[in-house]
Amino acid sequence: MKNALFVVVAMAVAAGLLAAGWYASAPQHLNRAAAAAVGAPGDAAAGRIVFFASGCGSCHMSPGQSDLLRIGGGRPIQTSFGVFYAPNISPDVTDGIGAWSAQDFARAVLLGVSPTGQHYYPVFPYSSYRRMTPTDVRDLYAFIRTLPAVSGRAPPGAPLLPYSIRRSIGLWKRLYAGARPFPDAPGRDAAWRLGRYLVEGPGHCAECHSPRDILGGLVAHRRLTGGRSPNGGSFAPDITAAGLKNWTTAQIAEALRTGATPRGDMFEGLMAIVVRNLGELPDSYRDAIAEYLKTVGAEDAPSGGVARQD
Repeated sequence: MKNALFVVVAMAVAAGLLAAGWYASAPQHLNRAAAAAVGAPGDAAAGRIVFFASGCGSCHMSPGQSDLLRIGGGRPIQTSFGVFYAPNISPDVTDGIGAWSAQDFARAVLLGVSPTGQHYYPVFPYSSYRRMTPTDVRDLYAFIRTLPAVSGRAPPGAPLLPYSIRRSIGLWKRLYAGARPFPDAPGRDAAWRLGRYLVEGPGHCAECHSPRDILGGLVAHRRLTGGRSPNGGSFAPDITAAGLKNWTTAQIAEALRTGATPRGDMFEGLMAIVVRNLGELPDSYRDAIAEYLKTVGAEDAPSGGVARQD
């Protein structure tokens, strides 16, 4: 009798834990304010700036060519959690996102959820993109709609267990993509605040320039202090104030524009593509990024993300 009771209690506890996990891992929806904001007409010209600030073409441009605006996807991204392929995000109705609504797009960018309600894997840097304003996401959507449609679909990814259980990504988000707003920054000017937004949000600098733990989440107290790129290849250096102590603000801004460092060499690899994107931004944006980086320490950089309200 006691054994039977123990089994019943154990099964009840297990069922409760499974139910709690299922609830906690559920894909999120846009809140009402964000859904309304992204539903308004977007500004494609402003969206062009967001496109390059976010580095969309760096991952999504079609292989075998160098046009950042041909975003047919297909680039393999090898990680320690499996291989993934950047999808087609061109306006192609069949193979890209041409059939998506603005709300579908915003839910993907801000929350990492597909139009069919599936979690995207965090090789898509939504844990940083969550900091983008709905207005910027709306404008980005408007700009992407103006780009050439590219046919063809990327191969399916091959994530390793337990990440191949897509629902488990919802629990990962609870740990690493929580709703933490930017901390207050009294005394900081508008340029610094713009720099913080660009670095921590659309620019998703921490995704490469921070170490990761065993689950692939960014190590919060070492944010921006350097780390392996997501593909496990090159090492992205420390870009906190300590790491950039020998660089002036002007030198940082110039390196982001041209790729030339104060030592006289040039950025290579992924950073060379980043510079191609940043070179399309207004000078004031690169200056703002430089101003922020020259002041930020690992303990100051925010560790989570939030879908912001205008």
